[in-house]
Amino acid sequence: MKIQNSKCKLAHKFYKDYERDDFTVLQEKLQSTVDKILKVIDTKSNIELYETTWYEKWTLGRMIQFNTASPYTNAKARLRKWKKEKSAMFKSL
Repeated sequence: MKIQNSKCKLAHKFYKDYERDDFTVLQEKLQSTVDKILKVIDTKSNIELYETTWYEKWTLGRMIQFNTASPYTNAKARLRKWKKEKSAMFKSL
């Protein structure tokens, strides 16, 4: 697979960093990270999250979305596409 941009490089680093962790360990790490993010969000006001520029033109709330929910949405779409392609391949056998 050809690495196309910095997001792809980051994804490949992520896969390499966690390739030896089993599913239970990955779930625990994910839950720990989610808990930490929620704690940060709980300490912020709506103004701090959505009405104040935090990075360049983006608010903190939007940056949290960019770096949490958006990648999962993207991965989910890629997994569905992969599953559909594999399903079609096995049906043709």
